[in-house]
Amino acid sequence: MKKNSKKWSERFSEPTSEIVKRFTASVTFDQRLAMVDIEGSLAHAEMLKKQKIISASDFKSIAKGLNQIQKEIQSGKFKWSIDLEDVHLNIEKRLTDIVGEPGKKLHTGRSRNDQVATDMRLWLREVVDKTIAQIETLQRATLTLAGEHVMTIMPGLTHLQIAQPISFAHHLLAYFEMLERDKARFQDSYKRINTLPLGAAALAGTSYPIDRAYVAKLLKFDSVMANSIDAVSDRDFLIEFNFSASLLMTHLSRWSEELIMWSSPFFGFIEISDGFCTGSSIMPQKKNPDVPELVRGKVARVNGHLVALLTLMKGQPLAYNKDNQEDKEPIFDVADTISDTLNIYAEMVAGITVSKESMEAAAFKGYSTATDLADYLVKKGMPFREAHGVVAKAVKYAIAQGCDLSELELKALQKFSPLIEQSIFQCLTLKGSVQSRNHFGGTSFTSVKSALKKAHQKLA
Repeated sequence: MKKNSKKWSERFSEPTSEIVKRFTASVTFDQRLAMVDIEGSLAHAEMLKKQKIISASDFKSIAKGLNQIQKEIQSGKFKWSIDLEDVHLNIEKRLTDIVGEPGKKLHTGRSRNDQVATDMRLWLREVVDKTIAQIETLQRATLTLAGEHVMTIMPGLTHLQIAQPISFAHHLLAYFEMLERDKARFQDSYKRINTLPLGAAALAGTSYPIDRAYVAKLLKFDSVMANSIDAVSDRDFLIEFNFSASLLMTHLSRWSEELIMWSSPFFGFIEISDGFCTGSSIMPQKKNPDVPELVRGKVARVNGHLVALLTLMKGQPLAYNKDNQEDKEPIFDVADTISDTLNIYAEMVAGITVSKESMEAAAFKGYSTATDLADYLVKKGMPFREAHGVVAKAVKYAIAQGCDLSELELKALQKFSPLIEQSIFQCLTLKGSVQSRNHFGGTSFTSVKSALKKAHQKLA
């Protein structure tokens, strides 16, 4: 193996080999933590000055150097080196090059173990805030579409079979509620993310007279982690974020499955804007719903990262281990995936065109108002189980006649029960069926309008 010219420290009798250097380096991906690493370092340095661990002059030099490094990174002029292994050492080395001796004092009272744990929490706070805002953007697009289709009737399905007629807006609001729970999970996770590990040092704390509460205040953390060993070894907050992301993607995958079905000629319920579809290389008539298909596929990678993180942690003894370097690439990809997905989904939903006629025609099929006939008989005094059997016979008869229940004559319906009167035909219409479910959470037009109003208030 080719040897690197640089030894890790005087403890080592020979330098790190080139292959090990490449294998262990993380700077190719953890450099995206640079801004939060500088933010954390500035707070740490200010605390060291406050506690008189470093001088005010040293702090001034460190702060000036870190601000220069920040500008170099933002402008793309910063030179990243794989020889320096990670984002932390790259920044520290550049700081020392710029300010000299004071730069060597920055790492006093901390370790890369608590440093990276702090960086990940600072970074993830920003990701969670962004994710919540993106979910709300998608929710608004959903409410806009729903508001246009309160009185659009579609078939509600169970087992992918026609069950009962519902308002299309009511169906869309189901996804609004899923997204509302997703948002709540991310919001709740914030309090477990927003606790400071810095000050734990390598694992046991430090002998310097540090003030962890002061650093937490500077960095806007709500609390300080109570155990130094847990502070450097915990990655629960990343796993929890990944789980929330997996559930979010699962919901969008379910929605995507419906968009794919609804946009096919077999349904013809909606049309997805051309900008979110592609054609076929040999079939000129094709319009493929690539975006929802890819969303449905991307849930696999997000779920895969969740399993990877759980597996990463399940065999680690306390405290920090090099294994934890493997937490970054999965969680970075999860954050990128859900961000891209939420952005494109909101735009796609905003451009959906709905065929009211196709939806209503489909709702008329499959005897979707059969339950309304059973309910009608129950309200006339018949026990539900008996009514269920009566309606089943009526449906069987209608199938043989090749017509809907509403198309049977009154005399034909009365053969199954003398309780049936002319008023039944109002119950057997699609609109009558939908309107009859007029309660909180139901699909009546009145209930849906009320639900829409409350949904908008949640986003106000």
